[in-house]
Amino acid sequence: MMELIGIPPQVLFGQLLLGLINGAFYAMLSLGLALIFGLLNIINFSHGAQYMMGAFVAWLVLQYAGIGYWAALIISPIVVGLFGVLLERLLIRRLYNLDHLYGLLLTFGLALMIEGFFRQLYGISGQPYAIPAALQGGTNLGFMFLPTYRAWILIASVAVCVATWAIIEKTRLGAYLRAATENPTMVQAFGINVPLLITLTYGFGVALAAFAGVMAAPAYQVSPLMGSNLIIIVFAVVVIGGMGSIMGAVVTGFGLGLLEGLTKVFYPEASSTVIFVVMAIVLLIKPAGLFGKAA
Repeated sequence: MMELIGIPPQVLFGQLLLGLINGAFYAMLSLGLALIFGLLNIINFSHGAQYMMGAFVAWLVLQYAGIGYWAALIISPIVVGLFGVLLERLLIRRLYNLDHLYGLLLTFGLALMIEGFFRQLYGISGQPYAIPAALQGGTNLGFMFLPTYRAWILIASVAVCVATWAIIEKTRLGAYLRAATENPTMVQAFGINVPLLITLTYGFGVALAAFAGVMAAPAYQVSPLMGSNLIIIVFAVVVIGGMGSIMGAVVTGFGLGLLEGLTKVFYPEASSTVIFVVMAIVLLIKPAGLFGKAA
């Protein structure tokens, strides 16, 4: 078969597909981070641990209640989202008027506690989670083999990202949320319960992380370390896209996933650092990020 730029097409498109899959997870996770930072002004370092919790809740309900993948896609985000609501009510709301550093330190401590809890119970070995029967197998496209589950990850992640962006940017609820973060006193004067709105926003951001965790469970193994392995990259994605920018998080997540995949083809040694090189260049040229607004 013909080669493209000296690379067999199966290798090139296979790595691009893997890059897109990684990009889908970067986009879904950075979306939740951007949502929480953009509307609540909190740097949620526990986002990776909440992603891991989503995968573990899916695994636990399968092991102990026989509840499979499709139901877990709904149950796990609700359970972990409610955990996020509890965190916001008890701890995080106390930090809204303080420097960002306090929120970062609190959520970093929470991440260590959550990860330590699961490591103590289940060790660091990964737990297998089977791909659902309806999504097994794949399609031969001629130039590459496309596994059905990976195609599902791409479709579902794009749908979640577009739906979240539309809710925030195009609906009355999104307008209330954005107004509540700019001038909560005025919004409250119109009879809107701003504290409840903010609590539900944090819970929704956490539920997005849990949804990504359930999606990741069959693609990777369920492990207490899966969140900490990803969170630094996801923060880099959010910084490059622009802190708090919903559109920036989504576009940058998929774009950097593709760039990472291409780097694995042409210069694999740089694949683990290329995102941070891009972050350094973007910060030098545009400190607010590609889609961010200067303060």
